[in-house]
Amino acid sequence: MAVIEQQRYTCAIGALQSVVAIPGAIPILHSGPGCGEMVSQFFEFSSGTTGGATSPCTNFSENEVVFGGEQRLEEVIRHSYDILNSDLQVVLTGCTAAIVGDDAKQVVSRFAGQGKPIVYLDTPGFKCSNLAAHEELVIAIIEQYVKKVKKAQKNRDPRRREAGKRVNLFASVPSQDPLWKGNLIELKRLLEGEGLSVNVLFGSYSKGVREWETIPDANFNVLVSSWCGLPIVEYLEREFSQPYFHFPYFPIGGNETTKFLREVFDFAERQGAGLDAAVLEKYISEEENAFYDEIDVLATFLLEFRYGLPSFTHIIGNAEYVTGISKFLLNEVGIVPREQFISDNPPEQHIERLRALVEGISDTRKIEVFIDPDAGKAQERIAGLEYGERGLLIGSGWDRKLAADKGYDFLPLGVPSLCRLPLTARYVGYTGGLRLIEDIYDRVLDTYR
Repeated sequence: MAVIEQQRYTCAIGALQSVVAIPGAIPILHSGPGCGEMVSQFFEFSSGTTGGATSPCTNFSENEVVFGGEQRLEEVIRHSYDILNSDLQVVLTGCTAAIVGDDAKQVVSRFAGQGKPIVYLDTPGFKCSNLAAHEELVIAIIEQYVKKVKKAQKNRDPRRREAGKRVNLFASVPSQDPLWKGNLIELKRLLEGEGLSVNVLFGSYSKGVREWETIPDANFNVLVSSWCGLPIVEYLEREFSQPYFHFPYFPIGGNETTKFLREVFDFAERQGAGLDAAVLEKYISEEENAFYDEIDVLATFLLEFRYGLPSFTHIIGNAEYVTGISKFLLNEVGIVPREQFISDNPPEQHIERLRALVEGISDTRKIEVFIDPDAGKAQERIAGLEYGERGLLIGSGWDRKLAADKGYDFLPLGVPSLCRLPLTARYVGYTGGLRLIEDIYDRVLDTYR
């Protein structure tokens, strides 16, 4: 039996954090009491008011194992309507409920038949990862709730989409990306800067369930992700005839953010969005001027400091960060990517494409990339490398000791990590690139005391 060490994602029921990220939505766990606690501990500061260990739960026990837990689930759902103020309830099932064969769909359908806004998703831990469950969750809410609402609106054809500037944005998976809030805020700001109207769907800048109800009205969808989310936009293309634009890594800094904005603009124009090219160019010019003013400050710092700064980096993390940060550090900061490690376990059909993305970052040097959910192997490989220079390690809290042992500077980014408390920090976009530079060199300079 293969053992994965230091897995950097969790099981399917971790999708409850995606539910919590929708304003007005509440998860209900049909599982043992330990499932919510496990998710809470893995994502640490990300539980919210009804996430993690605070989620309503049937607390599956021996009694439910023997006699079934459907009655218990019905009671919890009913009482949650009496006690909790919510716009949407999402029932997620754990391993035990799946093993004993409880029919959560049938229980939920009775409440849905009464007009209650409620959906369900089977999320036993042995089914898939929380990233795949996130995809299934989004589709389940659209299929079981959004389509029902749209159909009720004067018998509106749910397949109709409107030409115009409205888009649905899909990017960071809530909590799996510790910077998900800030990254979504920044992507929304960038897209609105070129004239689009954006459904952000998750986080404080979302209008919550009411915004989800407008998903079918969008002209097209924007996906900023290496692989997670592709089934969502493909589903929307089939169901609502909405084409999608896919940017396969996080655009960080000046070069890639400008590329992202222009590619979205060109795609939007092909969809008849009617954007103004002069508005786009003015926006890019203003953002680039502000960005490169600060890069001039960085250049002066690097020139004057001269010695004792990290010259290369290893990154252990999700594919969009590995690619996006590597591109930015190499082309705009001057830190060379060495061996890179993608740990989010992408499906087999995407592996060669992701490998080519990272290996193709530089025209002059080969960047070796390893795609493996076993981050213990990544640590072993890094521990055995010697370059005779000061390095930078970007990873999760598990990598802190490795960085200390190697004498590398360390930037915590992936989960799990107790090394930082991100609220709306971001690494995406022009401002995100500057924040990444600040975070790296803050930690470097802190070693000189």
